[in-house]
Amino acid sequence: MPKALDSSSSESSKRLLPGQLCWLWLTGVVIALDQITKHMVVARFDLYERLEVMPFFNLTLAYNPGAAFSFLADAGGWQRWFFTAIALGASVLILIWLARLTAAEKLQGVALALILGGALGNFYDRLVLGHVVDFLDFYWGNSHFPAFNIADSAITIGAGLILLDMFLGARKKHD
Repeated sequence: MPKALDSSSSESSKRLLPGQLCWLWLTGVVIALDQITKHMVVARFDLYERLEVMPFFNLTLAYNPGAAFSFLADAGGWQRWFFTAIALGASVLILIWLARLTAAEKLQGVALALILGGALGNFYDRLVLGHVVDFLDFYWGNSHFPAFNIADSAITIGAGLILLDMFLGARKKHD
């Protein structure tokens, strides 16, 4: 293929997807994995039923009408719409942020795509079901970490990558 055609194709694809929007495929993968796993657990488990997978890990079915760690879970129902609106607003801001990133900011692009996928996975649950489906239960002895899901994991990994990017960026400036 002639070089001129090759470079113009590359330039036109960059114009179609500004910034780091090329990572939206990762957002789609997170949403799909999150929803598929939630549907599998809901179809297989009764509420609070547990399946021991390892001595420190269970699969279980739990519904969370609140936010992280069941924050505001007993607030009377208004929190469903509050957290739905927050997720929608955050998703729009993340899309704008992704579009404004430079080509060199790939790690931030990956991080934001993971966070967006997690936010939209839980957004769907709140909007359609009125609660978030959680099923990953890690524990030590009788102490259980709050149950969570794939969307929560993606948000946590994305936040960790943003912190790593900040640390690496600060190191580059220092060096």
